[in-house]
Order: sequence, then C-alpha cells, then structure tokens
Amino acid sequence: MAGAASAAAAVACGISARPAAPRRPWAGRRARSSVVRAAISVERGEKAYTVQKSEEIFNAAKELMPGGVNSPVRAFKSVGGQPIVFDSVKGSRMWDVDGNEYIDYVGSWGPAIIGHADDKVNAALIETLQKGTSFGAPCVLENVLAEMVISAVPSIEMVRFVNSGTEACMGALRLVRAFTGREKIIKFEGCYHGHADSFLVKAGSGVATLGLPDSPGVPKGATYETLTAPYNDAEAVKKLFEDNKGEIAAIFLEPVVGNAGFIPPQPGFLNALRDLTKQNGALLVFDEVMTGFRLAYGGAQEYFGITPDVATLGKIIGGGLPVGAYGGRRDIMEMVAPAGPMYQAGTLSGNPLAMTAGIHTLKRLMEPGTYEYLDKITGELVRGILDAGAKTGHEMCGGHIRGMFGFFFTGGPVHNFGDAKKSDTEKFGRFYRGMLEEGVYLAPSQFEAGFTSLAHTSQDIQKTIEAAEKVLKRI
Repeated sequence: MAGAASAAAAVACGISARPAAPRRPWAGRRARSSVVRAAISVERGEKAYTVQKSEEIFNAAKELMPGGVNSPVRAFKSVGGQPIVFDSVKGSRMWDVDGNEYIDYVGSWGPAIIGHADDKVNAALIETLQKGTSFGAPCVLENVLAEMVISAVPSIEMVRFVNSGTEACMGALRLVRAFTGREKIIKFEGCYHGHADSFLVKAGSGVATLGLPDSPGVPKGATYETLTAPYNDAEAVKKLFEDNKGEIAAIFLEPVVGNAGFIPPQPGFLNALRDLTKQNGALLVFDEVMTGFRLAYGGAQEYFGITPDVATLGKIIGGGLPVGAYGGRRDIMEMVAPAGPMYQAGTLSGNPLAMTAGIHTLKRLMEPGTYEYLDKITGELVRGILDAGAKTGHEMCGGHIRGMFGFFFTGGPVHNFGDAKKSDTEKFGRFYRGMLEEGVYLAPSQFEAGFTSLAHTSQDIQKTIEAAEKVLKRI
C-alpha cells in the first residue's frame, strides 16, 4: 500500500459575475487607490476585473483587526496585492464583494471536500438550527459522529471533540505527556500543529508565509522540550532518540505535509517512525487535521497502512463549521478527564451544528467512487499546471494524493521544508495575482497545500489549466 501511495504522490517534477453587493455605509472611509486599482484591473470581455469594494472593506478592517484579518495568511503578505473579501460560495465557486467569480482550490483550507454550501448539509443544518445552536451539554449527535470517526480511522478507539485543529493538537500534546510521564516531543521543520506555544518551533503555515522564525511571546520554557528534525529524515530522528534516551514522549507530524506546501513522505519514512517510537517507548501522533478523510476515508493512516497511537482531526469532520478532535487507543484516551486525570474542556465542544455538518459530510464521502474521482481530477489539475510550466519555460515540480495537491516554482525534488524554501516565491506571487485575474483562487502562499472537491468538474480543471498557461506565458 505504501509503495502505491508514494507512486501516486510522485507526479512529474469572460467570467460570469453576480450582482454587486450593496454599498456599505462605512465603505468610503478610505480613499481609493487608483494606482492599485489600475495595476490589478484587466479587461475581461465586457467586465473589468476590479477589487474596489474588497479594497475599501480591507482598509476599514485594518483599523478594526490586527492586519485587517483574523488569520495571517489571508492578508496576502507573501503574494502581494489586495486581499479578496468574499461574499458567497457554492459548489466549486466563490464570489467576492465586487461580483468576481472564482474556481476555488482552497475550500476553506480543506473542509469543503464535497463542495461549498452543499444542499443536503444545509438542509440538515437548518433542521438542527431550529432546535438550538449550542447546549453546553451532551447531545445524541456527538455519539453519531463519534461512532463514524471511530469506525473509519484505524488508530481511534475513543475520541474527544474540540473546536479547532489547534485545540486538538494541544489536547493530544498534553495527553501523550500524561500517558508516558515524559515531556519532550519531536516535530518536523515546516510542520504546523496549530499555534500552541510548544509547537511554534520551526513551524510552517502562516509562520513560514510571513517569514517569522518563531513567535514573540512564547517563553523559552514552553519550547525547551520540543526537538526538531527535517521531514523525511529518519536518521535525524533516530539520533534525537539516542541523545534523549527515555525522555521523548511522542513524535508529532503531518503524515503528508500541507503547511509547507504539499510534501509527501518518502517510501519507508513513516514505517521508520513507527518502529522508532515502539523501540523507545514513545507514541506516534499523526496530525490529520488536513489529511483526515481527504486522502482516504480512514485518512493518511489508511492510505499508507501505518497506524499511529494518537491522531488529531479537524476541518472535514465539521463540514465547514468550527471543529477538531483527538483520539487514539482506549488505554491512552482513558487518561482524559473525567475518565482520567488529564484535564481538557470546552463549552462549545460537540455542539449540534458542527456535529450535524460533520455527519452529513462523512455520509457523502462514504459513497462509492468518491476518492477515485478526487484522485482523477486532482491528478489532471497538477499534471496540467506542470505541463504548462514546462511549455512556458518555468522550473516547477509538484504532486498530489487524492484531493490534496501542491506545486513549487523550483526544479525540485522537494522532500522537506529546506527544499521548499528554494522555491521562487516572488514568481509564485506574480503567478498567484495573475490567476486571480483569470478567475482562479489558490491558497495565497507558496507554502500551503491546495484542495479539490467533489463539486469540481472536468471543465473547472480544464479552465484552470488554460488560465495557468496564459499566466505563465506572461510572467
């Protein structure tokens, strides 16, 4: 299984507009920049691509929220230009406040695997909404989703729902330390496990996007017990165990890196980690916030045939609503309060809306042919973009597994974060802005994976490839 997975990962290294939103009473707070508008507007048939309203809203937002956003990558710092403010989504498409339409390959950073605003999921949410949005108490929907998760994910015998991937990884970190009685952990350079203090060491995602080495405000004591190694380097991990005998609680990793760009594991790497943890009395933790239910119904651990001790989940299991979860072997999970002494709590954990969206999303993913379709369209997309790069004289490499993909502006190969950093990020920024003008919305960072959905059509893929070739010719 692992060999087939690695082979699959190794891929060769007038837009229609909706009516404009009504003018907001505060939209004129900031003067419009005609220079910026001229730079980012191009004629597209009868309609000019413009982000005037996005610009106005974002300028106002900068006075209200740090950097104008509630998550750093959204600010477009690494790609330049104007962040897009969105108004609505449906299927594989998004519409911004200026009425521009985009084919979306972000999918709310992964959850929209069956497409945005799915009719069946929305209908179920409306029915649940009429009963209330939060109980702060047990509800039967928690049992239903828990049973679905446990039956799907090989490593999970018991599960605890939380509200985000960050919370899930925080809970898992405390859990492995409580279970083993050890404090040190190993993580990999460029892997992101949320913004908890202990994980903000050589992290990817927004930290990599903004070029931050670590985060101010994190005390030395919080990261002292965090050891790091290059991804795909089993020998470096072995040495860390040798140098810290009997002190390491667990290895944390994204089984397929998504927060330093798309980087799959090399053959034998995950097996080596599984062996090293068993030999040293440590636990293996798969952060499957991105890969869970995306690479396979049972996640990366099903796809690669490697079962960790603990796994974290998020995104897809909430169907677009805030959710996270951590789970693992029963003997480990029974450490969690109130069954055991390790405390973790959350008022909104297991809320009925998130549970409903997760249940109906997973039901759709259980249908035959789901992952075969994702693999087909994503493979066509990545091959098409790489072919376009070759035709137009750009060094590029990339790959995909099922509905997760990525590409870099470097000849590659890319096996770790150090390799990823060789990518031409300035060129990616120009490519990114060009694709926006062509109606394609990609993750606004070279160091983020992309996602497809069951709502993407062959026509979407072909249109995206044509747009890529057009943009690559002019940059």
